[in-house]
Order: sequence, then structure tokens, then C-alpha cells
Amino acid sequence: MNALYLAFAHLRWNWARSLVLILVGALILAVPMISEILLRGSEDALTRRAESTPQVIGARGSQLDLVMDALYFSEDRATPITMAASESVWDSGLGLPIPLYTAFDTHGARIVGTTLDYFEFRQLAVLQGRLFAVLGEAVIGSALAERLGVGVGDTLVSSPQNLFDLDGVYPLEMSIAGVLAPSGTADDHVLFTDVKTSWVIAGIGHGHEDVISAEEAEQGNVAANAALLQFNRITDANIDSFHFHGSAESYPVSAVIVAPYDTRSATILRGRYLDADNPLQLVLPDDIIADLVDRIFRIATLLDAVTLIIGVAAAAAMGLSLFLSWRLRAEEMATAWRLGAGRGSVFALAGAEILIILCAAICVATLIVLSVRTSSEALLNWLLAL
Repeated sequence: MNALYLAFAHLRWNWARSLVLILVGALILAVPMISEILLRGSEDALTRRAESTPQVIGARGSQLDLVMDALYFSEDRATPITMAASESVWDSGLGLPIPLYTAFDTHGARIVGTTLDYFEFRQLAVLQGRLFAVLGEAVIGSALAERLGVGVGDTLVSSPQNLFDLDGVYPLEMSIAGVLAPSGTADDHVLFTDVKTSWVIAGIGHGHEDVISAEEAEQGNVAANAALLQFNRITDANIDSFHFHGSAESYPVSAVIVAPYDTRSATILRGRYLDADNPLQLVLPDDIIADLVDRIFRIATLLDAVTLIIGVAAAAAMGLSLFLSWRLRAEEMATAWRLGAGRGSVFALAGAEILIILCAAICVATLIVLSVRTSSEALLNWLLAL
């Protein structure tokens, strides 16, 4: 008991050194557990969303980029295809196609143009307001709404793709019709809008307004003969003037999620995209993500070895620090021996210091691990959304 009291008093007197030793010890204990939590959490988050997505159609090329863009809205954007891919699946009667157009951003978050079928497919509920109903409306994910401090009735403007764009394509101001309930997925971090609204952002659809009023026309005060002006805001007054040029099948989409009606339909659909000359490919997200997870855990094995080496080195550094500390206290120990303290008492004092540091490090490591475990889902969703 006296050894513990003296050891605690000494550690408290040298509080800076003690704090460093405790933090280093806590990190040595916590880092392996944090790595395991994040790796297992990322595996669950990736595989759960992939397993719930039967098939994805996109441009032939990197299958991983296609899946990451269509499922997790990552920065690795897939090569766009046309709406004809979605119409082809619909006409086949083999499954439900859900087009996605993810070419634009707002405030650092992805704008996902899709259809109302997406929300039923992902089982997303509306927390406030309603789903988008007309051109120019949007539904925002819960995490993005919290980050930006916006809600129903507010507006967000799409980010310009090119500040020197001379094609007359302007950022679009979208009104928020609803806020989605938290789902713990990438959907919490994006802004959803109708695919037609995303085509308006792309400049495919636009509205017009007469340069002169009817009264000015009657008075003959006409200064322009090409009385057309593009809008970057869709309102009740101009929504009827918005229109699209060309065939809808030629409009761009990033990918098409396909929900086959049955196993036979899924097999037939897969067979239609096996030709290497076909510019489109159909991928199974579950297989792609399973391969990705396997690679991640192969790398994790190497990281575990590196972590072990670093941990041993850090533990050795802690031991050296304690050893040098006791060497500096040689005169103090000599005085204790002269007063009658035996070697056992000196060793008990050293052991008490180590015990206190270790217990404090375990407590700090536990708090760190619990904190990471509590926020791991949100952290992983944020990382996947980058």
C-alpha cells in the first residue's frame, strides 16, 4: 500500500513524463483494436450495400470504379452511358432499371439524379417534408443536411463544372422538398434529385423567357429579335417553359441499377452483356466488393505486422524511459537503503509505478476504443463518401 502511495506521488510530481507514458501505452493497446473495428466495420458496410444491389450496368472498363460510383458515390466517377441502357432493361421486362446520374456536386457533396424507384429500392424513409415531385426539387440526406444546416424550404446551388464554360450552362438552384431519415449508408451524405433535374444542370434541358413584355411589344419598343434567355432557377412562373432537345435515350446517365424480377431474369440479363464488343457491361456488386474486401484484408495482414513491430519498439522506448528514470533516482534509492528499505521494497516501488501507468493506459485505451466503436458507422460512411 505504501509502495502504491509513493509511486503515485512520484508520477504525479513528474506529471508530464507520466502523461506521455500513459498516452503511448494507450495507443499501443488501442491501435490494433481500432484497426480491427474499422476493418470489420468497412467489410460489413461494403458487403451489406453490395449484397442488396443485384446488378449494375455501366460503361465497359473498370468494374470497381463503376460499383464504387453507383453504390457509394465515390470520387472515382465511371464513364457515362446513355439512358438507352435503362430503357433497354425496361423494354425487356426482366427487371426494374434505376438510372443514376452522379456527374455534379454541391457544397462538396454529390448530386444524385435518379427516379422515385430508388427510394423504395433502398428503403429510404423521409424524416421531414416529402420526396421531390417537380423539376428543380431535391431531397437531402440527413448527414448532409446537418453539415450544411439546411432543411425543407431551403435551397442549394449546384457547383459549376467549369468557370469558363461558354455554352450557357449555369449552376441550378434547387429547392429542398424533404430530408431523409438516417440510414447509416452513403445515402446520408448526398443530395437526391430527379434525373431530369440533373439533365437541366447538364444543360440538356432549359427554360426560356421573353426579353420584352407584351406591353412593350404592343408599343413597338422592341430592341431584340431573339427573345430568349436561359434560367438557372426553376419557379412556378417558368417551369412550363423548360424543355429538352433530342431523344431521351441519348441523355447521359452514370450507371443503371437493375433489380431482376427473378433468378431466370437475372441470368438472361447477365448473358446479354457478356460480349466483349458491347460498350456496356453488367457487373455483380457482391462479387466485386468481395474481391475488394479480400484485397483489403491481405493488406491488413501486412499492416498488423507493421503495427506489431511499432508496438514493440514503442514498448521498448517506454521501458528505456522508465529504466533511465530509475537510474536518475539512484541517490534516492541509496538513501532508502540506508534507512532500512530492502531490495524488495525498491522493486515493489518500481512495480507499483509500472502497474499504475499500465492501468491508466488500459483505461485511456478503453475510452478510445469505445469512442471509435460508437462512431465507427458514421466514420466509415464519411470515409466511403469521400
